[in-house]
Amino acid sequence: MVETLQWTIKDNETDNIQVINQAAVLLKRGETVAFPTETVYGLGADATNAEAVAKIFKAKGRPQDNPLIAHVATKEQLMKLVDNIQPYVEKLMDTFSPGPITYVLPSNGTCAANVTAGLSTIGVRIPSHPVAQALLKNCDIPIAAPSANISGKPSPTTANHVYEDLHGKIAGILDGGATGVGVESTVIDCTEAIPTILRPGGVTAEQLQAVIGEVNVDPALTNATDRPKAPGMKYRHYSPEVPLWLIKGTPLEIQKVIDKEKASGVRLAILASAETASLLHAEEIFTLGNNIDEIASNLYEALRKYKASDIDLIICEAFSEEGIGQAVMNRLKKAASKYLTI
Repeated sequence: MVETLQWTIKDNETDNIQVINQAAVLLKRGETVAFPTETVYGLGADATNAEAVAKIFKAKGRPQDNPLIAHVATKEQLMKLVDNIQPYVEKLMDTFSPGPITYVLPSNGTCAANVTAGLSTIGVRIPSHPVAQALLKNCDIPIAAPSANISGKPSPTTANHVYEDLHGKIAGILDGGATGVGVESTVIDCTEAIPTILRPGGVTAEQLQAVIGEVNVDPALTNATDRPKAPGMKYRHYSPEVPLWLIKGTPLEIQKVIDKEKASGVRLAILASAETASLLHAEEIFTLGNNIDEIASNLYEALRKYKASDIDLIICEAFSEEGIGQAVMNRLKKAASKYLTI
């Protein structure tokens, strides 16, 4: 077991500088440190150090063919990791970075081979969270960082989530409070003349199209029989401890499913928007929010809330796939053991 240090970001700027320095020292020594981004908490390691990167895979139990995203503080640092970018890429960066978007670009080999899982491309992003920015600037090296959770489980949006999954497995946890967006970054393949969304996230397809025009969507996102273009997309993710059913239907139709399962003795938890929740009757209802942005922000907290000792089944309302709703539904479909359209 590894000793896991914990630091908390405070209002005192001097204290925070010392905390960031301590976390950066560990990263530069080849250790793993969890830190907040605007999407979810990431588990970081020096992306140029293969041994350090290997510690990420070990701590998470992550498949070795699942590439990692390299995080940097600036566009200038990003450009040092890639070659021959398409003309539209800088326009995207100037509009959306720093922010919740990851660019898949031709790698120049600066990052370790286990970051890219042997691919000729690398995913790189510039997070906007002030703690992530301070840490990356202090380190002055690219930091490989997938979500700081056990592989396959819901991503962490608080330091407590990280602690639950990885305490004793990583060197440090940097607590910067709850994250904002709540779902991971948009991953966009920028290796062709027309970019392709590989994973929906904090930047929507509509926002991308407004800046650069035509944007493709990986067929694997809408057709389960298509093989994903990125290895990491083929694994089941975000699964809560309790089985989850995703239901597309009216509140009345969802209520009928609730009543049927309850009558058979099943202990239920319901996840729904505020509007739908107000129309449902059940002992345990988690209101995800009033709008899709709030739902995205609260989603992983809800998926982590229920334990098998207390609940037998989670029933979740399906949402519109417009805007960030596409990212929310992408995560819920991956988490669900059953998707019912009524």
